[in-house]
Amino acid sequence: MTASQTAEITGLYRYPVKGLTPEPLPRVALRTGQTLPADRRYAIENGPSGFDPEAPEWKPKSQFLMLMRNERLASLDSRFEDATNLLTIRRNGQVVVSGDLETAAGRAAIEGYFSENFQPELRGPPKLLSGRDHSFSDVARKVVSIINLGSVRAIETMLGGAAVHPLRFRANLYVQGWPAWSELDLVGQTLAIGQARLKVVKRIVRCAATNVDPETAKRDLEIPPTLSRNLGHMDCGIYAEVIADGEIGVGDAIAVEAPRLV
Repeated sequence: MTASQTAEITGLYRYPVKGLTPEPLPRVALRTGQTLPADRRYAIENGPSGFDPEAPEWKPKSQFLMLMRNERLASLDSRFEDATNLLTIRRNGQVVVSGDLETAAGRAAIEGYFSENFQPELRGPPKLLSGRDHSFSDVARKVVSIINLGSVRAIETMLGGAAVHPLRFRANLYVQGWPAWSELDLVGQTLAIGQARLKVVKRIVRCAATNVDPETAKRDLEIPPTLSRNLGHMDCGIYAEVIADGEIGVGDAIAVEAPRLV
């Protein structure tokens, strides 16, 4: 991909609680070295993980409730309010639990719901973890995840025309205008979105979470094996680190910045 090729952000999402509902955002302020505000700020521990909120360290996603193994999470509709730290979870349109995630009582309410309703999947008491400035990302760094919608359409072709909902990939940014798979060659390059700059640091290896339809909560596709058979790898999407502050939003242009000459 050349530096002259620009694309457009068509979707912008955060995931306040790991494994729960994506929340669309019209615009967001990016800060150097940080995720989107409140992205993966919380996680639901599935049995003791050793996570210490006073000295937070990265833990593998297998320590938490997550879509790779717990597809029923997709049947829940959660919303997080920044001003109050209130998480509200609905199922089939009805509120099933709510709680302030920064209070013991609020966390206990959420934990009680999962203890009662997710017992077959639990390896121990569920615990709502607050990361504060920590991110419960799948990787041990603070990143912004980006999906090229051209690659999603290519996967649909690989699957014989089956529809692939882009939110299966749980990205922060969805981008249109790039050729399919061209994003995989951007590692090490810098993306420009207004004043913000993001350095691409890693390709995303897909897991079985992408097999879960985000609307039906059914495990109905085999995306990682399909990628492997067709491409020889299971990569789709990229991680980037914010290296310059800036506000970004849906409809903004995203360009590959030309390298500086020295």
